[in-house]
Amino acid sequence: MSGNPETGNSEAGEPVTGKVWFITGSSRGFGREWATAALERGDRVAATARTVESIADLSARFGDAVLALQLDVNDRAAAFEAVAAAHKHFGRLDVVVNNAGYGHFGFIEELTEAEAREQFDTNVFGALWVTQAALPLLREQGSGHILQVSSLGGIVATYPGLGMYHASKWALEGLSQALSVEVARFGIAVTLIEPGGFDTEWSGASALRSERLGAYDEIRAEQSVVRKQTLAKGGDPAATAAAVMAIVDAEHPPLRVFFGSAPLRLVKREYAERIAEWEEWNDLAVAAQGQ
Repeated sequence: MSGNPETGNSEAGEPVTGKVWFITGSSRGFGREWATAALERGDRVAATARTVESIADLSARFGDAVLALQLDVNDRAAAFEAVAAAHKHFGRLDVVVNNAGYGHFGFIEELTEAEAREQFDTNVFGALWVTQAALPLLREQGSGHILQVSSLGGIVATYPGLGMYHASKWALEGLSQALSVEVARFGIAVTLIEPGGFDTEWSGASALRSERLGAYDEIRAEQSVVRKQTLAKGGDPAATAAAVMAIVDAEHPPLRVFFGSAPLRLVKREYAERIAEWEEWNDLAVAAQGQ
């Protein structure tokens, strides 16, 4: 499909104006806020969740502007079917948001194989499946914007007890940066959104936890205090909606953007420490090259 990315046709042949979104994890948190904000400004949204009942209120409120789809992003075939259904219904896709994900709390020694694989299945492979499903459609129309919901934890990994979560978000960061280079020539933008601490259910009902080993109780308690101090008061998820709208409307959107006041300060310190260590050991690094 080619043509004006701001116009298209619905399944019933009615003209569609504004942007068309595909958002995973629309039942709560960031996904819910962004879907609502897009709909309130007149955009269309294919909203997905594990159960359509959890997003039924969006359909009731916004009517035909919403396509509610059941989707478990771990299911690759289902991801392709959902993206295809959204494209068929609205006639195009402009913004694809990979928001579905969760945090797993567990020290590396505590993790089971199933827990480790499940964290990657959702946070990495789920985003990959949706991205792969959308790319041929975006390439054909010559436009599109993929938003990957990463985390401050995708930039720094200094919080013990979140190792598998860190690993999943670092994987998403690498995948998405490579993707941005691969698809730029097709008119497709990629943005990694990296929130700090927000008042979502990320560390509450949405989180999973490993069975605890007593050996880590002391550091677990210490890190709980550190996280509260460094991330300060959690941000308001509703406040991120205006920021997301600005990103998708930007002529030249960023590859990476923080949400929150804490991340930039923390990352500046982290990168300064990395560079200092690399410089300290650079003589060894050069010697390791040999001739």
